[in-house]
Amino acid sequence: QLQASGGGLVQAGGSLRLSCAASGRTFRDNYMAWFRQVPGKEREFVAAISWNGVASYYADSVKGRFTISRDDAKNSVYLQMNSLKFEDTAVYYCAAHSGGSMYSTKSFDYWGQGTLVTVSS
Repeated sequence: QLQASGGGLVQAGGSLRLSCAASGRTFRDNYMAWFRQVPGKEREFVAAISWNGVASYYADSVKGRFTISRDDAKNSVYLQMNSLKFEDTAVYYCAAHSGGSMYSTKSFDYWGQGTLVTVSS
């Protein structure tokens, strides 16, 4: 029901825009978020946006470089990633919040399949 796309290979300092399209239902009443995961590590919070798009939240590691946005008319969420660093390399997942801490994966019931971002140094 959530399809993430837009990942790829980019040089350090470059930019990518990830997209997450919902199908089968609308998530306009949900906070939406992006998480990322590297092999051997837990999935970590990257960014989240409120149901109305007014509030956004970022991990310290991406603050000032990444921007989350949503377009409910297109049932989509986006993550604009600028000034990419090698340590941003990960599989990125979009998710729909269902309740609880926004920073915990346990609070999200719907997940996209992930899109790989590789940043070369």
